[in-house]
Amino acid sequence: MDSLATDPAFIDSDVYLRLGLIIEGKRLKKPPTVLSRLSSSLERSLLLNHDDKILLGSPDSVTVFDGRSPPEISIAHYLDRIFKYSCCSPSCFVIAHIYIDHFLHKTRALLKPLNVHRLIITTVMLAAKVFDDRYFNNAYYARVGGVTTRELNRLEMELLFTLDFKLQVDPQTFHTHCCQLEKQNSDGFQIEWPIKEACRANKETWQKRTPDSLCSQTTAR
Repeated sequence: MDSLATDPAFIDSDVYLRLGLIIEGKRLKKPPTVLSRLSSSLERSLLLNHDDKILLGSPDSVTVFDGRSPPEISIAHYLDRIFKYSCCSPSCFVIAHIYIDHFLHKTRALLKPLNVHRLIITTVMLAAKVFDDRYFNNAYYARVGGVTTRELNRLEMELLFTLDFKLQVDPQTFHTHCCQLEKQNSDGFQIEWPIKEACRANKETWQKRTPDSLCSQTTAR
């Protein structure tokens, strides 16, 4: 993963450092800036999609990522939780952003409170498997993400087939998305209130506690 964030052909600014993608020495003690930028980007998309659907009646595709009701946990807290327990590199969240964009483009689906959390945990998990040297198994990611292992396996296969198993990301695409994320205002949109209102109407259980036990990490071969 470091090769994407340190390719000499694309380090024409300090964008990677500002997003917290380049780690020197020990693991970061606090979430990198890329998490707040990604959260702002996703929240902005949710708000814009919501407004477009009301004003224009934009059509929307239903996918397996759509839940019955939105989780109570905010996007920002969800990203922080995944970073804390998954031990994946910060660059995985940029890759996840790219995967989400590709998935939505191919399925013509809209990002919304019903699918954003499942898309996040599935894309981050796949990014870690493809780009990190070490990663956890699906059962562990499922506990971190608040879904069952069976559901996460199904979501993973859906994402793989939708993307035609094309998971490699070239340095230029990575750099472009980093620049897009850097422009996001971390103090921007807050949409926790509509999520919570929806949950009061039809609450769905999502695990938010610390995983009871650590599953063994898998070394990529």
